[in-house]
Amino acid sequence: MKSLIPVVMSGIVAVYGLVVAVLLVGQMSPTSGYSLFSGFVALAAGLSVGIGGLSAGYAIGIVGDYCVRGYARETRLFVAMVLILIFAEVLGLYGLIVALILNAKADNTVC
Repeated sequence: MKSLIPVVMSGIVAVYGLVVAVLLVGQMSPTSGYSLFSGFVALAAGLSVGIGGLSAGYAIGIVGDYCVRGYARETRLFVAMVLILIFAEVLGLYGLIVALILNAKADNTVC
C-alpha cells in the first residue's frame, strides 16, 4: 500500500494543470473580445504550470521508481522517500503559484 504514494502524488500534480485550465476558460466569454495581452498571459500561465508539472512528474517518477524498489529491501527508506517526493512535488506547486499570479494580472481590455 505504501508503494502507491508516488502514483498519488503524480496525480496531484495533474490536478494543478486542471485548476489552471478551469480558471483560464472561466475568464473567456463568447460575446466579448479577447485581448492579445490576455492571450499571452494565458499562454504563459499554461506554460508555467505545464513545465512545472513536467519537471515534478519526472522527479517523482525517478524517485518513486528507485525508492519503491529499495523499500522492498529496507523499510527504513519510507520516510526519506516521502520527504524527497514532497520536495519534488513542490516544483509543480511553484508552477501553479506562478500561473495563479499571472492569471490574477490578466484583464480583458481589448486594444
